[in-house]
Amino acid sequence: MRSWPYSDDELRRMYAGGRGDATARRFTRVWAAVLGTGLFPRRWVTLEVAGRRTGRRTRFPLGMADWQGEWYLVSMLGDDCNWVRNVRAAGGRATLRHGRARACRLVEVPVDERAPILKRYLRKVPGARPHLPVDRHAPLAEFAAIAPRYPAFRIEYADGSE
Repeated sequence: MRSWPYSDDELRRMYAGGRGDATARRFTRVWAAVLGTGLFPRRWVTLEVAGRRTGRRTRFPLGMADWQGEWYLVSMLGDDCNWVRNVRAAGGRATLRHGRARACRLVEVPVDERAPILKRYLRKVPGARPHLPVDRHAPLAEFAAIAPRYPAFRIEYADGSE
């Protein structure tokens, strides 16, 4: 059955090579603005981080995964996508926007700790399902096998709150 408005194959093609095509970039701009308003549930946010080359603020709409009392961002496109590279270049300093802007630090999770976070992420962020090569109901061992390719970052808010 076809998902609306794009099939899983069409969604994967929008991000061929880990970079969004023109359609994906348009969706990114729209969703970054919408999710930043805070009108959607808490797990939907806009990440703002300095561009690694220009230093200008870039925005990315993302879904967060909650796991054992912490919140995480996961890269559905893998290790080489823009927001991951920008966060690493910024030393983890970023802002999450959900109604209001909150400064935070994103701390990369070691590979051997990612599997349960990836599993939770696939359960809670349906848009990522076409991009990760594991079924959301798969055993943890299958998530551990792909963990080196999909970074996860624990969110630490500057004000110490959750």
